[in-house]
Amino acid sequence: MEPLAALPRGGPRASRLDRWFETDAVEYLDLPAIRHRHATIHRALDRFHRLSRGYRAFTRLVLRAAPGPHPRILELGAGGGRLATELLRAHPTARLTVSDVDPGCVARLRAGPLGRHPRATVRRLDATAIDAPDRSHDLAVLVAALHHLDPVQVAALLREGTRVAGRLLLVDGWRHPGYLALVPLALLLGGPAHAHDFAVSVRRVYAPAALHAIAEHGAAGVALRTGFRPPGYLVALATARTSQ
Repeated sequence: MEPLAALPRGGPRASRLDRWFETDAVEYLDLPAIRHRHATIHRALDRFHRLSRGYRAFTRLVLRAAPGPHPRILELGAGGGRLATELLRAHPTARLTVSDVDPGCVARLRAGPLGRHPRATVRRLDATAIDAPDRSHDLAVLVAALHHLDPVQVAALLREGTRVAGRLLLVDGWRHPGYLALVPLALLLGGPAHAHDFAVSVRRVYAPAALHAIAEHGAAGVALRTGFRPPGYLVALATARTSQ
């Protein structure tokens, strides 16, 4: 197998076509030089997930994975905070730590309703080096953001997420070139910047085979289950082997 850093997003046995389909292009959300535009892109993403009923699907997946009647949920890469808001509304006893690595996102989250919610705590956290004690949460969650990380960072996420929570739920786009057909919709809903990032993300999402290879070679203490959820989501549940 290729070194972990060079692993194709389609997995170690990705076809030539899939390797060609992959791109090294960078999303605008990952460019600090245009951080002033990030809030606009986050609003476009929020609009897309609301109209596509993505938040409804994400909420159901998270609550299905959250153990116990009073789950402590850590959301990584929270962005605009819409998923956290939906989770707090849907589960009256859940407690959320809402986090992002982007200081601008964190500032906006703290200034908004989540910053005043009695069951929410807003923090700046790096998903690959989480500043939290072991098993301080019941479930860690990263939704619609996994493709922003390279394979080495994904391995770190798997280790860290299962360290602080024992269970890590990952939800992202399903890897298939057909989803590029939705780029015009992204343009309509969010403008050129959102369309650009959508097209890049479709080409950078991970296939299940890639995630299993990363877990096997970069996070040996983690067990991973993956699956497809309509209309086009990759769902992965990582657990610490010592907890099974």
